[in-house]
Amino acid sequence: MNNKVEPKTLSGFMELMPQDQILFDKIKNTIEEVYSKYGFYHLDTPIIESSEVLLAKAGGETEKQIYRFKKGDSDLSLRFDLTVPLAKYVAKRYNELIFPFKRYQIGKVYRGERPQKGRFREFYQCDIDVIGNETLSMFYDAEIPSIIYDIFKKLDFGDFLIRINNRKILSGFFNELGLSDKITDILRIIDKLEKIGIDNVKSELAFLGIDEEKIRKISDFVTINGNSEEKLSKLEELNIKNPEFTEGVNELKFVINNLKSLKLDESNYIVDLTIARGLDYYTGTVYETQLKDYPNIGSVCSGGRYDNLATYYTDKKLPGVGISIGLTRLFYQLKEANLIKYVDDSVAQVTILPMTNNYDYVCDIAKELRNNNIKVDICYLDNKNFKKSMRYADRQNSPYVIIIGDDEVSKGIITIKDMKTGTQHQFELVEFYKKLNGQSMKI
Repeated sequence: MNNKVEPKTLSGFMELMPQDQILFDKIKNTIEEVYSKYGFYHLDTPIIESSEVLLAKAGGETEKQIYRFKKGDSDLSLRFDLTVPLAKYVAKRYNELIFPFKRYQIGKVYRGERPQKGRFREFYQCDIDVIGNETLSMFYDAEIPSIIYDIFKKLDFGDFLIRINNRKILSGFFNELGLSDKITDILRIIDKLEKIGIDNVKSELAFLGIDEEKIRKISDFVTINGNSEEKLSKLEELNIKNPEFTEGVNELKFVINNLKSLKLDESNYIVDLTIARGLDYYTGTVYETQLKDYPNIGSVCSGGRYDNLATYYTDKKLPGVGISIGLTRLFYQLKEANLIKYVDDSVAQVTILPMTNNYDYVCDIAKELRNNNIKVDICYLDNKNFKKSMRYADRQNSPYVIIIGDDEVSKGIITIKDMKTGTQHQFELVEFYKKLNGQSMKI
């Protein structure tokens, strides 16, 4: 009778091979490095929260996707994003925090979505948010694109475009048309424009009961063309008196003007009046970022300004602005599009192959290398099979191999092989250590 359990991974959960994990970690570390350079505190909130706290803001489809369970008398849920835990954190620690409070968090979140290609139930999100106390300077709205810019320049996935809008412009415009009762529905439809096309947008607007003339005006409005400055000028030329519209145009103008101060290349950002962001809590500036050569991937980084982060937990007004990168989904899509640049990377810069039983000698060399911040792997094979050891080092992609046999031990030397060129050199230990400490040897 076979009692073995089949080793399988649940659908919607990503498991990577070691070399892919190295690439994934490099992307994650690059994002974290940029976040921290802008003075954001690192925050790590619990994966499990009280359901009462976590679901205070949830509803509809979101609540249906929550992983919720009982443990004793406790009603618990897995976090479904990083924003709600942040809201709880800021509300709870309001009197202890320094405002504006800038935090980044990179961690796993969980959603019980229907399994399908590219959709994950467990995935990494990489978030940053700046939270103000009562007010928050608009300059942070301009700093966010600068952070996005630095991240995607460093990641080097090709040319990218940060698309920027302000929801006040859209809301003010629709109010001007007398459509205040339909704003949320209209924004959701416009947010799909790129996916479904202008004709389908018009059809969906008509389904809402909007007359043909107003649909034409909406269509003309969201398809205003030109560069960022030209679009802003055309918005002002509309001479719309709605105060919310005027405020939105002024805020967007402020952001665009300060992107120049932050030295962003103008080819990497644009005012885009079709960007609405489907989530209702965005109230001002909104962002979406796409890879220019791969628009089918969709937004690779998005977010925006919201009026009140923690309204479900406190009466304090806590406005904020932030972005999120869905790292697991992004990595999957980049692999599918063959955009990820595989390099000869390894967990070890040097692999030591002991062909001797004198492990004191081997370990002394490994320790010296590690003391010089060089990552070292030692391949211990009981049979000291040289071919198998070399095959191991080769599959590890180690750029250098140090071979230590009884001959090396007796002579007080090491043999170093460059795995790319195939060349070998021998060094006396004293000479080798001097080179290491003098940093004249690149290993």
